[in-house]
Amino acid sequence: MKKTETVSSGQMAALFLSFMAGSAIVNIPAPLTGAAKNGAWLSVLIANGLAMLLLSCVLYLNRRYPGLTFVDYTRQAIGKWLSVFIFIPLLILVLVDLSYIVIDIGGFFKSTLMRSTPVYMTHSLIFLTSALTARAGIEVMARMFVLLLFVMIASVLLVLSLVLPYYQVDYLVPLLSGGYKSVIHGAYIVFGFPYAELVLFSMLLPLVSKENGRSLNKFMFAALLTVGFLLFVSIICSVMALGPRAGELKYSLFQLARLINVQEFIERIESVIGMTLIVGSYMKTTIMLFILNKMLSHVLAVKDAKSFVFPITLAALLLSLTMYKNEAEFVEAVLVVWPLFIFVVAVLPLLLVTAVTMFKKKAN
Repeated sequence: MKKTETVSSGQMAALFLSFMAGSAIVNIPAPLTGAAKNGAWLSVLIANGLAMLLLSCVLYLNRRYPGLTFVDYTRQAIGKWLSVFIFIPLLILVLVDLSYIVIDIGGFFKSTLMRSTPVYMTHSLIFLTSALTARAGIEVMARMFVLLLFVMIASVLLVLSLVLPYYQVDYLVPLLSGGYKSVIHGAYIVFGFPYAELVLFSMLLPLVSKENGRSLNKFMFAALLTVGFLLFVSIICSVMALGPRAGELKYSLFQLARLINVQEFIERIESVIGMTLIVGSYMKTTIMLFILNKMLSHVLAVKDAKSFVFPITLAALLLSLTMYKNEAEFVEAVLVVWPLFIFVVAVLPLLLVTAVTMFKKKAN
């Protein structure tokens, strides 16, 4: 019998951090600043606080149903047939999210580094690489992503440090230039992406080895706080360096990297941020693909846990190439529709299962 793959608590936290910060650290500062203005960092704090509560629910269910995934304990909590109405929309959501990640990285290449390269080539390469990595298993992913995560975070912090001469603290005031409603709007955006996506990690937590399970909670909360810190610093630095244009220029960190010029020796290093986005998106695509494959395998009760990786990859590739006619439609879907979609399809079911589980515990 094949041994079940497991990872340590630290490795699971690293995967979680890769998943949450992967593409968000480069993508979210610009639209968030555009919505919340100088109060964008307040939006991050609000969304991060809500995410802490959501993560508490995920970890609570993981303790109450040891060794079971979200699919398994949803069936136990609300019944086999009712759970179908949760699983079908959730599978669609994860498939769409998987396509969104690659659409975004394809758009980045098309508008910055590789303008003459057809989008289908970029999408195909990313999906193929992610599919092969997901097929290799979570142990391989954990060992690989720890190193890539370190490189990604170090690159971002390096760029933010080198832009230091361009920072102007005056750009941070007035604090609520757009009013408190803009801050709430920003929190709505950033909670939908990336914070609400942490619900999907309820499919992976059972893969933590029992010997390391006790330390899982503190590692996961530490990873979530790290995500909040990285987003907070990225937004603050973008506002101080770009001022009013921080919400207008897409890929804020990429724009910051273009400002770097140290003694005419270190300059034009925006490719570093480009590589950061590529690495982050690759890690998130791989983890999302692994989650969707695992979810579909559990819903359909298929023994071969890796049988759906390539069919899912093909479906997501076709979606990524045909879902939207132009970038404006995609941006509207991500910033307006997606936060509400993921709240209804993923967050509410998790809260429902948590409430039912707590009620049953008290009843017993």
